[in-house]
Amino acid sequence: MSHTDLTPAGLGLHADCGSCAGLCCVALPFSASAGFAVDKDAGTPCTNLLADFSCGIHAHLRERGFSGCTVFDCFGAGQKVSQLTFGGRDWRQEPRRAGQMFTAFAVMRQLHELLWYLADALTRPAAAPVHEDLRRALRETDALTRGTAEEVTDVDVAAVRQDINALLVRTSELVRAEVGGRTKNHRGADLIGASMRGARLRGANLRGALLIAADLRGADLGSADVIGADFRDTDLRGADLTNALFLTQAQVNAAKGDAATVIPAGLDRPAHW
Repeated sequence: MSHTDLTPAGLGLHADCGSCAGLCCVALPFSASAGFAVDKDAGTPCTNLLADFSCGIHAHLRERGFSGCTVFDCFGAGQKVSQLTFGGRDWRQEPRRAGQMFTAFAVMRQLHELLWYLADALTRPAAAPVHEDLRRALRETDALTRGTAEEVTDVDVAAVRQDINALLVRTSELVRAEVGGRTKNHRGADLIGASMRGARLRGANLRGALLIAADLRGADLGSADVIGADFRDTDLRGADLTNALFLTQAQVNAAKGDAATVIPAGLDRPAHW
C-alpha cells in the first residue's frame, strides 16, 4: 500500500465485481423476504450466478425480488480475496478450498469496512489530534488484509474492531463538537418508522440507531455520526447528509432518496433514487 494514498480508492475499498469470483453470491445465505425472492444456504451458489461469475438478472434485481443484492457492499473485499489472497484461483477451480475462501471473504469484508471508517476519519481536520493513531491503525489493518489465506482467516476481527472503535469514537466526539450547541443523542435508539421530517440532526449521535422506514424527509444530518445505523427504507428525500460521519454505500443503497438528497463525496447516488 502507498503510504500517501489512504483514500478509499487508494485502499481498494470500492467493489469491483468484474474482478471477483462471485463470492457474495455463494458465500452468503439469504432467506425469502422483502429483499430476496428465495432461500439460499451459505456456500450454495445463487441460481442467478452465471459461469463467468456475473449476475444473470443484474439489470432487473429489484423487479425480480432481489433488492437485497442491490444494497449489499463488500467494500472491495471480494476482489481482494479473489485476486490477492487466492491469486486468481476460484472456488470452482479448487472446490476443496471453497470453505476457506468463503471464510476469508467474511473476515476481509469486516476488515475493509474498518478501513473505510479509518479513511473517513483521516479526512476530518477536527480529528487531527488522533490522526497519527488513525494512520497507524489503518496501516496495521491494511497489512492484515494482505496476509496468506491462513493468516487472514485467523485474524481476531473482534479485537481489531475494539481497538479501532476507540479511535472512531474519539473522532466522532471531535468532529461533532465543532457543530456547536446541544446535539441530539440517539445512539442505539429504536426509531423504526419514526416521523422525523425536517428534524435538525446536525452533529447528532446516531450510532447503531434503528431508522428502518423512518421519515427523515428534509432532515439535516450534516456531520451526524451514523456508523452502524440501519437505514433500510429510511425516507431521505431532500435530506442533507453533508459530511455525515462514517456513512457507507450500503446504508445509502438501503435508503430511499431523490435528486435533492445530499450525500458525501465518494458515495454513488443509487439508481433506484
